[in-house]
Amino acid sequence: MIHAVRFQNDLIGWYKKRGRNLPWRNDPSPYKVWISEMMLQQTRVDTVIPYFKRFIAEIPTVGDLAEIEEEKLLKLWQGLGYYNRALNLKKAARIIVQKYDGRIPSELRDLQSLPGIGAYSAGAIASIAFGKAVPAVDGNVLRIIARITASRENIGDPEVKKKIESFVTNLLPAEHAGDFNQALMDLGAGLCLPNGEPKCGECPVNGFCGAYRQGVCTQIPVKRMKKKRNIEKKTVLVISSEKRFALRKRSGDGLLPNLWEFPNFEGTLTLEQCGQVLRDMNLSVQKIVPLKPSIHIFTHLEWHMTGFFVLAARLQDSPDLIWASVEEIRRRYSIPTAFKEYVRYVGEKRLLNY
Repeated sequence: MIHAVRFQNDLIGWYKKRGRNLPWRNDPSPYKVWISEMMLQQTRVDTVIPYFKRFIAEIPTVGDLAEIEEEKLLKLWQGLGYYNRALNLKKAARIIVQKYDGRIPSELRDLQSLPGIGAYSAGAIASIAFGKAVPAVDGNVLRIIARITASRENIGDPEVKKKIESFVTNLLPAEHAGDFNQALMDLGAGLCLPNGEPKCGECPVNGFCGAYRQGVCTQIPVKRMKKKRNIEKKTVLVISSEKRFALRKRSGDGLLPNLWEFPNFEGTLTLEQCGQVLRDMNLSVQKIVPLKPSIHIFTHLEWHMTGFFVLAARLQDSPDLIWASVEEIRRRYSIPTAFKEYVRYVGEKRLLNY
């Protein structure tokens, strides 16, 4: 059995000396902790920091978030991916304003009732922002505890996850639970690494680690084999006319909801097939130029994209399309990172030939 107090002291002592200096830690208000936790889902800390600073500057309160125009919210989020996180933030903010008088609730059950907040995020918010002695168990913590206990059980198994959560709960200090949880986060991010060789020699709690004693840290944790991603082939059209570009809005359901995209079609179209599609769109085409292919990887899906730049003779009215200027695309319309390779062609004079 681990001596809990010694483990707590060694881990929190290391954290106070070596913990990362992050903007949401300098002022751990419930709002800032909540926003940071939502941004950090599936996203690296270094990527999140500038987004977090810009977001807080533009939307400083729950009330502001509840009222923000969706288009502006998605533009602020552009590049972070997993856009449902942003939409859930606004939904949750409206509930907080209506049900909790604009104050983020402190209880786990109330937090988990809000859109986008799961067990881990609720634990992180409750412990960091409100000092509640509750665990926050994510992939980092699952890996750390599996190594501490030298467990060969599959950490993807729900029962194993419950067992680890119970283990962490028993380790939590009655006070400073937020520091304890954040110390585990930093330990997993900087030392107890998922890939390659963990930095066991620098770990403040290696004296408690069964995997370290047995020399099997690289063999633990045990995980399920990942499912192979599905591949979808698409043809993307960057259509320009009169220095404006055709965009259409994705549906509010499914992948990348309510974001703007270049017109695209299933499959890999040839130049001739592309021409026919454009004629079907009633566009008078001056030239079509093939663009570099691009691959974008989602969690369970890959888009393999072929692209064409299209110069149209004049603007055509369409119920499905809008025509946006270069400046509007940069400042107003949120186009997901999946189309990053094609956004860079917007305004390129070599192609526009104006």
